[in-house]
This record gives sequence, C-alpha cells and structure tokens, in this order.
Amino acid sequence: MQLVPGAFALGALGKRCRPARRAEEGSTGTGRFTGMQKGYPASMFEGFEVFDIATSGTTIHGRRGGHGPPVLLLHGIPETHLMWHAVAPRLAERFTVVASDLRGYGDSGKPASSPDHATYSKREIALDQVELMESLGYKWFSVAGHDRGARCAYRLALDHPDAVDRLAVLDIVPTADVFRRADKDFVTRFWIWSFLAAPEPVPEGMIGGAPSVIVEHMLEAWGERRDAFPPEVRAEYIEQFRDPATVHAICEEYRAAATLDYQHDEADRGVRRIACPMLVLWSHSGAIAGWRPLEMWQSWADEVSGGPMPVGHFLPEEAPEETARRLTDFFALSEPGR
Repeated sequence: MQLVPGAFALGALGKRCRPARRAEEGSTGTGRFTGMQKGYPASMFEGFEVFDIATSGTTIHGRRGGHGPPVLLLHGIPETHLMWHAVAPRLAERFTVVASDLRGYGDSGKPASSPDHATYSKREIALDQVELMESLGYKWFSVAGHDRGARCAYRLALDHPDAVDRLAVLDIVPTADVFRRADKDFVTRFWIWSFLAAPEPVPEGMIGGAPSVIVEHMLEAWGERRDAFPPEVRAEYIEQFRDPATVHAICEEYRAAATLDYQHDEADRGVRRIACPMLVLWSHSGAIAGWRPLEMWQSWADEVSGGPMPVGHFLPEEAPEETARRLTDFFALSEPGR
C-alpha cells in the first residue's frame, strides 16, 4: 500500500482527469490538491483533509477529520462519501472520522472487472477499506455503512473480526436474506437489484442514455424528504453516473451481490458470526421494515440493538442530527485502549 501523489491535502474534492493545482500554504501531506474544486459548497467537510490511497487492489478516495477513536463511514447508492456531509462533522467532534468512496464509486479507482464479478464482490471492497484504515494507522476501528456501504461493512466485520470494534448498518439486512425473502412487493419497488445485475451491456447502455433518470428515481422513490438533497449534492450524484466506468463498476457490484456475495453469506450462515456489537437502524417505511430486522441480524450477531427511524431510506441525509446522535451514542461505548 502507498500514498498516491497529491494525497492528504486540505481542500475540496477534485474531478478526475483534470490537472492538479497547488494547495494553499499550510496544507498537509504533499501540499497538492487531488484536482479541481467540485461544485458543492466548501463548507461541507470543512477542516477535513482529502486523501487518495493505494490499496492492493485499487485506489480509495475520501476525507478524514476530527480527533478521537477512529470511525469509518461507508456510503450507499447513488451516493458517494458526500452523503455523510451533515453527519461526519458532528461525529468529528468526538471521533476521528474517515469517509471514503467505495471501489467503483465516486473518485475511487475502478479496476477491470472479471467474468465471475469477483473484482466487485463485497469481500474485495471490504478489503480495500481495511487496507485504507491500516494505511491511515488504524488497525482497530468502528464502522458505519448505509445501503451498499452497509453490505461492505458487515462483510468487513465477518472477514476481519480483529479490525472491527463496533458495527452500525443502516437500512439493510444481509444480502442472502434479501434474496431469500424478496417477494412481489420487493421486486416491483426495488427492481434496481435485478436491473443493475442484468448482463452487460444492457443496464450500462440504458443508464448511459439518461443518467439523471435513474439517480432521480432512487432519490425520489426511496426517500421521504425531498429537501434532503441540496441541488449541488444531487448534481454530484448524477455526475458520477455520467462516467461509463463508474456505471459499469456499479453494475458489477450488483452482479457480484446476486452471485458471490450471496454465496459468501450462505457459506457463513450458522458457521461464522459477527463478533462485535451491532447497531441496526432502518426506515420505518422501507422494504425491510416488515422483515423484523433485529431478529434477522440476531441470527448473525450476539449483541444487536437498534430500531426504526421516521424517515425514508436515506437516514444520514434525511435525519442527520438523529443519525449522528444514534451513532455517537453507540460508538462512544467503544472499548478503549485497542
């Protein structure tokens, strides 16, 4: 693992494939931005440093800020690490917060896919995040994930139990359980699962023709608060879907979910358990609300707490204060001295 040139510079997140510019005097690391400033306000993630770190499989982009025990934040679809913009600063008052783009998303790397989709399995995506945290000096940390990031987070806890202190998953149940329980309501409301997992190049080609359509559908159909996504944030989510490499990577991640991720879960069922304490939060109106999420997770972990929140799917963006409070209370119980 190595630090990519231009990493750990204070400033705004940069666009890929544009020339770098000098950071202002006093910035950290190499003293260079990772690229040109994006369109959202500089006040978002104020005081956080930007990084691009090479792992054994790709390069991971993100931000770090705050002081205290380390906490890793992982985003869902159609988002990037920007989804934590209202939660991360609140957590940074008590923790060292690392918010990263998953492999294939945002400004993280997009390695070549493989016929079996292994490149984008949660096992590989989780390994990226473990290596990222090790590069930053954290061998023991807590992790919170939303949606796809939550799937990465629980796989990380299963595969790397010595690395995870506490685990929070937002609005998911295990991937294999989703496929076991999916019914007519699920497949009609959340057809994204099968659409994005369809053979290449069908979803890639259709999304490429109108990238804003699928992003707007996700934000509007899954959320309850229409004002949860400022225009500049919404524009950033749409922008990543204009990149064919990103779209292909995201489709591969869904193909891996329907194949390898499902197989990995079934292989672990009743054999391996999540060793750390878990916090489970979910939307009161979402697809899993009627599935008794706590009971489902109790079959995977010994210590599980949590409950529903009165918002739609995008908990960190629809209810940032409550999400930050719940995560702070949970992570504050972290075992000291590890």
